[in-house]
Amino acid sequence: MVTLPEILLFSMAEEREKVIEAEISQVKERAPSIEGVKLITCVPMFVIVSLKKTEQKHLTANLQFPPNYPNEQIVVELKSKTLSDKLLYGLTNVCDQETKKWVGQKQVMVMINFIMNFMEENPLCICSDEISDIKKKMLSDCDDLKLKQKSSQLVFRICQNNYHMSFVLSVPEFYPSVQIGIEVGDYNFPELLKTHFQANAVEIARKCVQPPLKKNSKEPPFKPAPSLKPVCEFLINDCIKKYPQEVCPVCTDRCLPTSPGEKLSGGRQVERVYCGHIFHHGCLRKYMKTPPFTGGKKCPSCGKQIFHQKWRITPELAEARWAHKQARQRELEEVVDFLD
Repeated sequence: MVTLPEILLFSMAEEREKVIEAEISQVKERAPSIEGVKLITCVPMFVIVSLKKTEQKHLTANLQFPPNYPNEQIVVELKSKTLSDKLLYGLTNVCDQETKKWVGQKQVMVMINFIMNFMEENPLCICSDEISDIKKKMLSDCDDLKLKQKSSQLVFRICQNNYHMSFVLSVPEFYPSVQIGIEVGDYNFPELLKTHFQANAVEIARKCVQPPLKKNSKEPPFKPAPSLKPVCEFLINDCIKKYPQEVCPVCTDRCLPTSPGEKLSGGRQVERVYCGHIFHHGCLRKYMKTPPFTGGKKCPSCGKQIFHQKWRITPELAEARWAHKQARQRELEEVVDFLD
């Protein structure tokens, strides 16, 4: 004999099946018409759908119907080969909060639209791991980073001692296959260093996405790499944080003045050499004109040969000039001694 509770349970199960069947029909009809949405599986147990904005903004959502659906929220599981696990974990939690609002109603199309809108409205999701690393490893308490999702930009203000620089990094839609854009804003570094910062940051970003002109057959095929983190490592660690603390390798005094607005005499102005170290102009001039010259002048800090557009003569010519100057000095000293 069938009891009343069993009849109720059977009736509820039958009603649940009807609701799910109706929703599945709706999903099959509506989902394929949404750009970037592709149904993989659509059965009474679960719906699996591929959601794609770009090659990198691409994930798979597994939407499982719980026993008491629709009076219980649908179970959402997200997977992706391109988006980070941390981002997917956070997005899954957001989806769980969103489905609570729709308990008692159809939830599959709601979730599909919600996830697609998330990827549309949060373009920086593609570089979430890089942003997390930048915040954790490169920024200090005096620094500031603002994320502008609508314009897909990161706005930085980085400080060190009394120096600062603001810059904006724009993440393109098809990142990381396309390099980030770099725009320098307010700064109080010497113009020489600012130009170096910006030009080399652009070059670093370019190398991440463009193959070298000379291909090495022993190396694997070139693949575009993310450029956000390398550019930030250069601008923040190798430039803005580094140069205010650099000392002149010759005199060992700080190269940059304590007060950024201080006017410097010709000898105290900053010169940057190819290896990346900076000198006082007067110190570098004296060092470049003093022996030894064999093999070219070496940087006292790193030992690499110094290259600078103001001192492009060969070691042989530099030594000949020094010898000529010394000979003239000796002649003058002999004349002075004779007169005395």
